[in-house]
Amino acid sequence: MTVVAEKLRTELTKLNDAERGELAHFLIQSLAPSSDENAETVWDSELECRADEIRNGRVIGVPADQVFSEILAKHS
Repeated sequence: MTVVAEKLRTELTKLNDAERGELAHFLIQSLAPSSDENAETVWDSELECRADEIRNGRVIGVPADQVFSEILAKHS
């Protein structure tokens, strides 16, 4: 990682969750455009389906903190 990126990383950790989420969305959108023009529509449909499964009790969500802790433990 470059020196500039490291400095940004340090400063960005000071942002609240909403601010980091907005920034993450911006950064992802700034990457090379997807070759699939229907990808956003397909993802919206998938997200609605998953939300419906949670609302109807067909699946049980796992808290984000737990998921991230498990990922960090596995890849640290």
